[in-house]
Amino acid sequence: MSEKLVEVTELVKTYPSGERILRVLDGTRLSIDAGERVAVLGASGVGKSTLLHLLGGLDRPDSGTIAFRGQSVAELTEDSLAGYRNAEVGFVFQFFQLLPEFTALENVMMPMLIGRDARGARRRASALLDEVGLGERSHHFPGQLSGGERQRVAIARALSRGPSLLLADEPTGNLDISTGMRVMELFSQVQGEHGAAIVMATHNPALVAGFDRVLEMQPGGTLQPSERGFAEG
Repeated sequence: MSEKLVEVTELVKTYPSGERILRVLDGTRLSIDAGERVAVLGASGVGKSTLLHLLGGLDRPDSGTIAFRGQSVAELTEDSLAGYRNAEVGFVFQFFQLLPEFTALENVMMPMLIGRDARGARRRASALLDEVGLGERSHHFPGQLSGGERQRVAIARALSRGPSLLLADEPTGNLDISTGMRVMELFSQVQGEHGAAIVMATHNPALVAGFDRVLEMQPGGTLQPSERGFAEG
């Protein structure tokens, strides 16, 4: 029987929009097993990024619950929430979010240094960069790397502390189609080897092959099983 990693119940998130309140998520429900690969398909603006930010503890919901291994994320103290973000969750963003003044190696080391896990940080970061095929470019700065290479650095960084949950927000959205597909193949391979669960938000159905479940997000955050034939509209 699979371990339940994340349980999302009746999640609500609103934002002010002029004189009215925009209800982005309105009762969203989602369950994720340990090691499971879940793709969330949906048009731009439908709430995919909002959901990932809430799952990762980058924002808090207005109501509803996110339970991680049975513990409510909303009830965590600020210190515990920071620990959750750093140790349990790995993030891969569309625009890489690498620190330009640090080398690829230093970027991958950063979560370990922030988490006071410096012992062996350089060795682990080097091994991860080797794993994503960038061992020979570990001392290059982000500005010296291609888009695909920068995303590979971001994947290595996301895995640096051995997270249980990987959150990928349009991870190929800033890449050309060919590079994006190669990055996805690598991402799936590396994620599988490390055993983390993954939730990926995307509008591109071509990226979801190999995922255990594909869900389509409707306006209001309702998630429904998809036949992978979704087209952005």
